[in-house]
Amino acid sequence: MRKLKITAALVAVTAIAAALTFLYGGSIFLTVRDRDTGKLMASYPAKDGECFSVSFVHSVNRTPVTDIYEIEDGHIFVEECLYYGFGAGVQSELNPGERLSFSDDGGMLISGIHENRDNVGYIVGTVYDHVLNVGGEDVSLRELCGRNAAVRFNCEKLYFR
Repeated sequence: MRKLKITAALVAVTAIAAALTFLYGGSIFLTVRDRDTGKLMASYPAKDGECFSVSFVHSVNRTPVTDIYEIEDGHIFVEECLYYGFGAGVQSELNPGERLSFSDDGGMLISGIHENRDNVGYIVGTVYDHVLNVGGEDVSLRELCGRNAAVRFNCEKLYFR
């Protein structure tokens, strides 16, 4: 009987520790998941104020585009977009609070966007790659996920990383 009580106590302590770890433990990561299956493709430590970007060649106008995001309170906010030509899906008008400037190489930079974009989605290029820049490192999404892969970026609390 004494052995049973000790075992029950150990199980209870383990369950409480696991619950506390789940509620208060873990770290925030920028995750890349397969859109359809939810499979985790990669994760990167994410802290408030850190930025990441996704660069690609626009499928219609064949010019570079870079979307710049910032992590804030465990959420993803689009902050800026740099592009070099107009085409389908490229912003052609400014929203309130947004600014347009030009880079030294002729790019158009829209800044001041600051819109929540949790669950950011891309379809990895078949002709041109999509490149994630996170923590100063360039990551080929084609190599990571495959051509034509539908991916989602989110901030998630992950455990045991």
